[in-house]
Amino acid sequence: MKVDFGKLVTAMVTPFNEQLQIDWPQVEKLIDYLIEEQKSDSLVICGTTGESPTLTDEEKVKLFEAAVKQASGRCKIIAGTGSYDTAHTIHLTQLAERAGVDGVLLVSPYYNKPSQEGLYRHFKAVADSTSLPIMLYNIPGRTAVNIELPTMLRLAEIPNIVASKEAHADLDHVTKLITGAPEGFRIYSGDDSYTLPFLAIGAYGIVSVAAHVVGKEMKDLIGLYDAGRTKEAAALHAELHPIFKGMFECPHKVPNPAPVKHALNLRGMQVGGLRLPLIPVTEEEGAFIAALF
Repeated sequence: MKVDFGKLVTAMVTPFNEQLQIDWPQVEKLIDYLIEEQKSDSLVICGTTGESPTLTDEEKVKLFEAAVKQASGRCKIIAGTGSYDTAHTIHLTQLAERAGVDGVLLVSPYYNKPSQEGLYRHFKAVADSTSLPIMLYNIPGRTAVNIELPTMLRLAEIPNIVASKEAHADLDHVTKLITGAPEGFRIYSGDDSYTLPFLAIGAYGIVSVAAHVVGKEMKDLIGLYDAGRTKEAAALHAELHPIFKGMFECPHKVPNPAPVKHALNLRGMQVGGLRLPLIPVTEEEGAFIAALF
């Protein structure tokens, strides 16, 4: 299956109002902003940056539908439908397909720590249930399980599993995955600060959080690298690096998406607060984030 999610994929936050209900007018404004101003090629809707664990299935489906309608073909919409329950993941994936999304992002099942064979069967079962292209999401630091190289290469042979978001620093793993995967299988960095290093070893793009506020610059960085202007790409990477790290390492390592929501609010793109158990940044943390820009 040939599919192109583009080079810059933004994992979109979910705007909330003062009652922490979805702010639908702001959802539309944010989508326009990320496409037109920040140059996103695709948006992940209801990923973990979108606070998916605190959203109901009904809210998720409405968000998928709203995103498809608002994007109107200007970028691709990728639905975050993964969970640690295969049956529920299949159910939500099928609802997303009916909503008209362009693909799905499937995080590794978390907490229950399945075996490698369990991971393979989980992802294969979801792939068999849909005609949508699938991007896998390997983030062992959050899920407590790594999709190991042999497992990922097996999964890459499934026709509609077309990409992987690798959110870790194991460049050896990524190099071997790029070398061993079928032609057309694309690797994305899942960490903004590894955008350029991943590109340098053959990855295709980035699934980004920082693109909410520096997406245009990140698109420029990727373009410079692809054009062979590596010194300029490296210089821009160095310029953006404090923002990449600061979004995740502000004074008390505030969990995503609290820092990026605060950064957006500071810029006048009102996306509101966070649903518990996440909480807004403190005054000290907010000052640190403001100083990054």
